[in-house]
Amino acid sequence: MASILERNKKIAPKKKTREEYAEDALYREVWEEVNNEKTMAFVKKYSRYIIGAALAVLIITTAVVIGVRTYRAHKIAVAQTYETAINNMDATMLNAVAENARGATGDLALFQSYLLDNDVTKLEKLANDGATRDMRDLARLHIVGLRGDDMTAAAVEDYLAPMDTHSSPYYYTSRLMVAQKYLADGNHDAANKWLDVIINDENTPALILSTAQTLR
Repeated sequence: MASILERNKKIAPKKKTREEYAEDALYREVWEEVNNEKTMAFVKKYSRYIIGAALAVLIITTAVVIGVRTYRAHKIAVAQTYETAINNMDATMLNAVAENARGATGDLALFQSYLLDNDVTKLEKLANDGATRDMRDLARLHIVGLRGDDMTAAAVEDYLAPMDTHSSPYYYTSRLMVAQKYLADGNHDAANKWLDVIINDENTPALILSTAQTLR
């Protein structure tokens, strides 16, 4: 019972003597000295790697910053050139934009350049190397429109084969074009197979459906 009471008593902490404070201070000083020596030894041993890593981080960070700034400057320059080319209806400048721009902007600039100077080689380049499916397929349709008379129906079908998928925005247009070419060549059986596919597709756009029904 006495021991419990003794544990519950509020006993003031014992004050340290001057010697104990001095001993603690000495201990801390020695501990810090040891840690400093260990740190210096570590730095000395691996200094080459630490400096190399720091330089690598600095170089990468600088390269990223410069790259971002250069990319932004390039995009701004391309946009300004494109705007100037459109305002001036300049096919040569649009072609330059197509060579320097990426993605849809480059494709659109190349197609607009073709519309201004009628250089079919630009359509061919767009059809083969265009960055976007929409512009590649549009270029193919234009090429068939220009050269279709010199192509067989089978050749037209083969050339437009990459568009025979719902992923193409000109899926139905290309099918109708193939059917029309077979009709022009006098092959009504082949034409009707294509027309039937168009007519029986519930998703066929109204205008193309109407045209196919008329041709059938």
